Amino acid sequence: MWKWGKYLVCLLLLVVGVTSCYYRTALPTRVDGEGEGEEGEEESSVVDLPERPYALNSNFKVTADTLWLHQLPFTDSLPVLKDNELVVAELAIHADDPTDSVWVKVARDQETIGWLPEHQLLENIVPVDPISQCIHLFSDTHTLYFFLIVGIFFLTFAYRAMKRKKTKLIWLNDIDSIFPIMLSWLLACAATLYNSMQYFVPQTWERYYYDPSLNPFDLPLILGLFVLSVWCIFLMGVALLDDLFHQTTFEVAFFYLIGLASCCIFLYIFFTYLWIYAAYVCLIAYTYCCFRWLKHSNRYPYACGACGAKMRAKGICPHCGAINE
Repeated sequence: MWKWGKYLVCLLLLVVGVTSCYYRTALPTRVDGEGEGEEGEEESSVVDLPERPYALNSNFKVTADTLWLHQLPFTDSLPVLKDNELVVAELAIHADDPTDSVWVKVARDQETIGWLPEHQLLENIVPVDPISQCIHLFSDTHTLYFFLIVGIFFLTFAYRAMKRKKTKLIWLNDIDSIFPIMLSWLLACAATLYNSMQYFVPQTWERYYYDPSLNPFDLPLILGLFVLSVWCIFLMGVALLDDLFHQTTFEVAFFYLIGLASCCIFLYIFFTYLWIYAAYVCLIAYTYCCFRWLKHSNRYPYACGACGAKMRAKGICPHCGAINE
């Protein structure tokens, strides 16, 4: 019981730690501009803008090979190249533009400043925040296909290794621990939450993409649950590694982790891209299966006093050879 308790304490410490993170508000919906009156005097005006998912002074990295910035009065253009960093300096409304009325002024440096339509900017940049770049990587279609192929290959490899050497594999010949099943269940829940956001509130995820936070308590409910599930997955992974290397040799642990990673890749892709209502049904079914598996997770009631490996009965530890009485 104490072994599980220390992981719960670690989880609480993580939750308290991330509450210090700050989540910025979205870009103000009003932009100041200047115009000239009939007598040539300048008068201030205020332009109403719909809420943007990014903010002024946001930093982006260019993903296109070349992106052209237009200079007023749109007679010249300056190029910025892939991996150049840009900062949002200003927004403007061009009501006469039939394709995109919102134009964004960005700057690479003091000499390279220009305007371009908002849709063109957002299609060719990624925020510099590491969390946003991870989201961009995992959202890329080619990356998902790659992960799926790698997952199938490693799962087949681990399954054949289990047949030959009687190694461990989640769902089929699992180690005596609740953590692998809990980890896979949390991953399925996180993927289903992500699928729900994409289906019901895509604007919430879009705002998070441009302005991420690790604090689950300063986010909308569904987004906070998703971030909290990611923290739980991280903690569960640490607990799993601790339990795994206390029960098995390095070789068995290596093949087990390959199989577990492959299963997690499959669960992530399955619950992310399945039709949302079918994903809910499958999540309920998988939850039931997880409870069934967890009922058989306490087949080793003893632990070695020397190395901590689990044992079916007292006596000689099969892992380190110590005598336990």
